Amino acid sequence: MVLQASSGPSSFGRPSGERKMKPVNTLCLAVRSFWWMLVAIQWFPSLAVAGPDAPPHNVIVMISDGGGYNHILAASCYQDGEPGQQRYQKTFIALAMSTCPAGGSYDPAEAYAGFDACKKGATDSAAAATAMATGVKTRNSAIGVDVDGNPRSNVVEAAEALGKATGVITTVPLSHATPAGFVAHVTSRGNYEAIAREMFHNSTVDVIMGAGHPLFDDDGKPVAVEGTGPEVTERYGYVGGVDTWQALLTGKPMADADGDGAPDPWTLVQTRAGIQELPGAPPKRVAAVLPVRETMQVQRTAVDGDPKDDAPYETPLLPTSPTLAEMTRGALAVLGQDPDGLFLMIEGGAVDWASHRNQLGRMIEEQIDFHQAIDAVIDWAEANGGWDKNLVVITADHECGYLCGPDSVTDCTPVQCRGKGSMPKAEWHSIEHTNRLVPLYVRGAGASLFTDKATGSDPVHGAYLDNADMGEILLGLLKPTP
Repeated sequence: MVLQASSGPSSFGRPSGERKMKPVNTLCLAVRSFWWMLVAIQWFPSLAVAGPDAPPHNVIVMISDGGGYNHILAASCYQDGEPGQQRYQKTFIALAMSTCPAGGSYDPAEAYAGFDACKKGATDSAAAATAMATGVKTRNSAIGVDVDGNPRSNVVEAAEALGKATGVITTVPLSHATPAGFVAHVTSRGNYEAIAREMFHNSTVDVIMGAGHPLFDDDGKPVAVEGTGPEVTERYGYVGGVDTWQALLTGKPMADADGDGAPDPWTLVQTRAGIQELPGAPPKRVAAVLPVRETMQVQRTAVDGDPKDDAPYETPLLPTSPTLAEMTRGALAVLGQDPDGLFLMIEGGAVDWASHRNQLGRMIEEQIDFHQAIDAVIDWAEANGGWDKNLVVITADHECGYLCGPDSVTDCTPVQCRGKGSMPKAEWHSIEHTNRLVPLYVRGAGASLFTDKATGSDPVHGAYLDNADMGEILLGLLKPTP
């Protein structure tokens, strides 16, 4: 089935365009499907029954940036020794999702005919986040706007309109493409200062967490920043410029987050200890700018100078950077104070950064960090209303690196496990994003809507929906009830 993406969803919620069947190399697909079937038997011993279709009280979206099927498998091999042992793999509905930007397409017949097809037409994180947040396809680099540059309403704004508390958290700069796509509206993802200013000054979001600290490097060490030149301006870009940083430091009230008609200040958190303390004494509104320049861990200096050949944790983790699970628990503590419910987007952003550099060990670290954040979310959901009140969606914005199993000459096979704590057998076939399908797991109130939308059929990964479908579903669940 060919799905030709448009700049917006069709009346049926899927990208409009040509649909036709193409001949498929059935022998290759049979072999490939057999490999994935063996993996799937272990990955999905049971599938959760979809929750009720009543709107969820709380919505949590989790995005492993760049994380495809083999990224999950590689991390599971190292973490558990075998696939399928993660809690979400055993209890969530498992689907697949296409990710192409406006004007792109995903064709299963071409996807499994070699490596070339999926190296073309890939989305970037900006277009993907916009689709997931607004239900509308856009061009690469665009944040929260359509192909013509028009701002589109997003799920955070929809949740705010219902009185819900909202937040976005990430392990990369807080104004990077994925968190930006859920909050801001700009034509270029590279305009970090404008994005951060919109997030801090204009949005009514209650929690923003991420990297991007102007006064620290990627090893968590302080750096001297003096003067007013271009280099100084660039250092403050991720946080909205020097004036925005000063406003955060002094607690200057900005947008009205609680709807009482008065602007509200941010409580600025700059340390791991501050994140860890949030569940015990959550403030109303939190801006956490953690003490690293761009990534919590991925860009730390390797013990041998070359992170590409690092095994996971061979270079000790930075003790000053919080884990994504710690950030998640802190964010949920803050947002969970709102009796009207919450929306939270959680990004494991550096899976992509490691994959661009083909750093298998660092990628595994990041995906495991993401897995642990998933466990924190499941614990919170089960302690706060259960699956009748909560909806959790776990997915990726795109695959990165074309990660495959060993000896994948014309066919991308599954990564091979070599036991718990051992590097799996894997190989990279790209340093860029690809147009491959990504996993989507969903559980809770409204989960059946995702299966209803999954009308695409892939010979390897089965039923799939599009990322614009995901945005449409979330917006529909966040509509005011009559």
